[in-house]
Amino acid sequence: MIPQNVRGILLDIEGTTSSVSYVYEVLFPFAREHLDSFLIERWAAPGTVRALNQLARDAGATSFVDWTSDDSLAEARERVRSEVQRLMAEDVKATGLKELQGLIWRGGFESGQLRAHVFPDVPVALKAWADRGLDVRIYSSGSVAAQQLFFAHTEVGDLSAFLRGYYDTTTGPKRESTSYRRIAEEMRLPPAEILFLSDIVAELDAARMAGLHTALAVRPGNARIAEEHGHAVIRSFDELR
Repeated sequence: MIPQNVRGILLDIEGTTSSVSYVYEVLFPFAREHLDSFLIERWAAPGTVRALNQLARDAGATSFVDWTSDDSLAEARERVRSEVQRLMAEDVKATGLKELQGLIWRGGFESGQLRAHVFPDVPVALKAWADRGLDVRIYSSGSVAAQQLFFAHTEVGDLSAFLRGYYDTTTGPKRESTSYRRIAEEMRLPPAEILFLSDIVAELDAARMAGLHTALAVRPGNARIAEEHGHAVIRSFDELR
């Protein structure tokens, strides 16, 4: 059951609302497959330019121009391609990478090539929580734009009407308590009135330090967690309805 004083629910995506395998077996391969064509076709688009600047800052440069100052156009594209492949191989939650992935996925979602996976209990719970007036939002390492696309194009249809907000790493790292305090301020709720659900104990620890209620999502395909984590456990959102 949801604690009686909770008025807001904050949700992770991967391993919480959706399977880990969908991210690693569908979304990531799609981004890799379409990266080269995207960089050729959308190189000068405003969104791409913003993502490339962030990618350069993540790499320690002041800007993309600074990062690629000695490169030809082909070399600059190859630098981006190599860095994206490296970050994805190491599963780095870099903001620039996530922004670029989101732009690539947009084409897949809008064309119908991609349909986001959600566990069967998720749409039912989201509607029930919305009907109760709960403020339900998403906090994921994926970019806000990618999150919005994800929930607008799921296998069961558009679920975005049930969600009031989205947060990514521009708010702050998911393993730092200050990030959750910022989100609580944005939600205009005391931290003690927000429940955070995730499959990552370190994220739950940070949220609890900020004063949020927490629960560990145990889903098919998630990594095994040691029992001494100290958080409530749920295997289905049905347990919270």
